[in-house]
Amino acid sequence: MRKQLLEKLCCPFDKGELEVTIFTEDDNDRIYEGLLTCKICNRYYPIIYGIPIMSPDEYRELKLEAPILERWGLSIDQKQNLFVLDDQSRKKLIS
Repeated sequence: MRKQLLEKLCCPFDKGELEVTIFTEDDNDRIYEGLLTCKICNRYYPIIYGIPIMSPDEYRELKLEAPILERWGLSIDQKQNLFVLDDQSRKKLIS
């Protein structure tokens, strides 16, 4: 995914602005692994193999995304049945 695409993306749920955390990128400004998070609803959208996964909640599965997040040292908020990171993981992304 090219970094230029970030300017055109918004949260599919509430159209909020997305923040990006890049885990893997190349020298040509392409993001291979990362995480997009919405400032308004706190949902996350992973970038895997250069593809942002921005499907509606009803087409996503928490158990399939958990191993990806764990690889990056992040986890899901188990109290909510939404695609939201837990507080500790959100703090990691901010600092």
